[in-house]
Amino acid sequence: MRLSHLETLGPSDPLDCGMNRDQAYELMVGHTPSVSLQRHMLNVEAAMRAYARHWGEDEELYAVAGLLHDFDYELHPEEHPTWGVAFLREQTDTPETVLDAIMGHAAYTGTPRESQLSKTLFAVDELTGLVQAAALVRPDRDVRQVELSSLKKRFKNRAFAAGVNREEVEQGARELGVDLDEHMTRVLRAMQDMQPEPQPG
Repeated sequence: MRLSHLETLGPSDPLDCGMNRDQAYELMVGHTPSVSLQRHMLNVEAAMRAYARHWGEDEELYAVAGLLHDFDYELHPEEHPTWGVAFLREQTDTPETVLDAIMGHAAYTGTPRESQLSKTLFAVDELTGLVQAAALVRPDRDVRQVELSSLKKRFKNRAFAAGVNREEVEQGARELGVDLDEHMTRVLRAMQDMQPEPQPG
């Protein structure tokens, strides 16, 4: 995966333009050594894009929120997401609605989720983890072969992917006003339709 100067941005090196998807991707990769955590944020981006299309909202805005929501987690776990939001506010032109959504996806911050963007990020975050786990236990490890019926069984089995907060998945669907099966279907399909990131030649 490609890296850029965004990886080494410090307090005196603000970005000189607004945040777009490509910048968000490079910033995320630069702060996230773990490939599995990078994959998580790409999964969330895919789910966010699917919901943006469903809502008729700005797909790029939703993508940026998905890519950046955990970008600080690996290097600043004790301060996540407060550290990341402060960095983005000081060093980039990331819209406040994205910053609010990033704060709101972590329930422990107490940040109210008032926008559709915030509600969507909270709703898809944990669920993408369940979908990824369901794919990884398959012999082919192929998310495209995961079926909704299997995912629902995995969801009910709390011993499977125990770190996935089922209550937050259900709460997220309620906040969005969507049926849980519909929510699972949309997120699953979004991840199945993902295209791989281009690799440097």
